[in-house]
Amino acid sequence: MTSRDNNLNGNGSRRSALLPALLLILVIAGATMLVMRKGTASIRADRVDRGPLTANISTNGKVEPTIDFQAHAPISTTVQKIYVKAGDRVKKGQLLLTLDDATVRAQSARALAQIKAAEAEEAAVQAGGSREEVLSRQSQLVKAQADRDSAVRNLEALKKLQQNGAASPAEVQTAENQLRITDAVVQSLQQQGTQRFSPQDVLRVQATETEAKATYDAAQAILAETGVRSTVDGTVYNLPVRQGTFVNPGDLLVGVAELKTVQVRAFIDEPDIGRLSQGQQVAVSWDALPDRNWTGTVARVPSTVVTRGTRMVGEIVVDVPNDDLKLLPNINVSVTIVTAARSDVISVPREAVRQDGNQKFVFVVIKNEIHRQNVVTGISNLTRVEVSGLSDKSLVALNSLNMQPLRDGMKVKVEGQ
Repeated sequence: MTSRDNNLNGNGSRRSALLPALLLILVIAGATMLVMRKGTASIRADRVDRGPLTANISTNGKVEPTIDFQAHAPISTTVQKIYVKAGDRVKKGQLLLTLDDATVRAQSARALAQIKAAEAEEAAVQAGGSREEVLSRQSQLVKAQADRDSAVRNLEALKKLQQNGAASPAEVQTAENQLRITDAVVQSLQQQGTQRFSPQDVLRVQATETEAKATYDAAQAILAETGVRSTVDGTVYNLPVRQGTFVNPGDLLVGVAELKTVQVRAFIDEPDIGRLSQGQQVAVSWDALPDRNWTGTVARVPSTVVTRGTRMVGEIVVDVPNDDLKLLPNINVSVTIVTAARSDVISVPREAVRQDGNQKFVFVVIKNEIHRQNVVTGISNLTRVEVSGLSDKSLVALNSLNMQPLRDGMKVKVEGQ
C-alpha cells in the first residue's frame, strides 16, 4: 500500500472518531436551549417612575468674556514697566503697562525732520529755488535788464549817427547783436524764476513729503500704543509678560474683561440641533469646582453646520451670570441644555423600551411572567424615557442575566426578589 493510501485511511479514521463527539455537542446544545426556553429566566427589572422629567443635551464648551480688551505688541521691543497684576480690577483708561519707545521716538524725530526738509524743498520749488538762489537771480536780472537798456540806447544812438554818416553799418550791426545777447540773458533769468523746476521735480518733492508724513503718523500711532491703557472696566485675567520681557509684533501683552457675565461657546451634534431654541436653560459645571454650578440661557442657536473632526456640529453661545467671578476665560466646562421639561409624567429606563417596526413596547412583569405592552414615548434624557400606556405600579423588564432573548409570555424571576 502506498503512503498516499495510508494517509487517506488515517484521515478517514480521524473523521469517524470525531462524528460521535460532534453529535454529542449538538445534543447537549439543543437540550440546553430547550431547557432555557421552558425554564425560568432570571432578569433585571425596574418600576416605572412618576414625577418630573427633563430632556437635555450634554456637551463641552469654552468660557469667553463678553466684553474683552486685549493688547498686543505693536513692534519688537521690551516691556518697560507693569502697573497691575493678574486678578486686579481696573478702570477704563487706567494705565496697565508701558513699552520701551526709544526706537520709535527716534523714528518719529527722523520723520519730522524729513517733513520739514520736504516742506522747505516744496517752498523752494514754488518760489523757483532757495532763498539764496532767488536773491542771486534777482540781482542778476537787475544787472541784465540794465545791460539790455544800455544796449537799446546805444543802438538807437548809432542808428542816428548812421543817418548822418558818422557811424558805419558794421557798428550798427554790432550794437544790434549786443542787444539780442542782453535780451536773451534777461529772458533766461526770467524763465528761471518761473520754470526753474520741471513737473517731474514737483511730483518728486510732493511724494517725498507725503512719504515723510506717513512715516511720522505711523510712528506717532505706535507711540500712542506703547502706553497700554484699558478700554473697559474689568478684571485683568491674562498677563503673560513681565518687566523686561522682549516681545515681538502681535504678542499678547495683557487681557482685561468684564467677567460678571460671560459666554460659553459649545458645539452640538447635528441630530440634536433641531431641539435647540433661544432662551433654553443651560447648566454649566467646571471640574476645578465640582461643588459649584452655574445657570445660563441659550443666546444664539446654530446658523450653519460645520465639520469638526469626525463630527457634524452647530455652534451655540450661552450667556452665563458670573457674579462671583469664578468662571475664568478660556477654561473648558461641561454644558447641559434643557430642551424640554415635564412636571408629572410616567417614565421608564431607556433600556426597557424596545421597538418592533414603528411600534415601541415594553415587557411588563405580571406574576412571574413578562407580557408585551405597546407604549407611546415622549421626551427623554440619557437614562429615562417618558411613556404613556402603563400604570404607576408597573414593573418592566430590562434584560436577562444570561443574555437570553426576552419574549412575550416568558416565565421569569426578577433579580433581588
